[in-house]
Amino acid sequence: MDDVQHDAAARHFTLDTDAGPATLTYEMDADGRAVFSHTIVPEAVEGQGVGSRLVRGALAEAREQGWTVVPQCPFVAAYLERHPDEGDGLV
Repeated sequence: MDDVQHDAAARHFTLDTDAGPATLTYEMDADGRAVFSHTIVPEAVEGQGVGSRLVRGALAEAREQGWTVVPQCPFVAAYLERHPDEGDGLV
């Protein structure tokens, strides 16, 4: 997703919104898996698909990087339950 930015040094993805950035943080575990740990969406834009766009973009980058993803964040886990095809080969 072109609008989702990945900051590898800070280990997070961001999506700019009119209400401020939405952020998905991750850590790399000892096995080299990306643990998606927390998603924050500005309250003013909750329920408008911002979180889903952010997760979709982060998953696309994970696929490009060849990562295995651990969906520790409840929002990411729920997203993958709703869109299992997007987690194919990642989780």
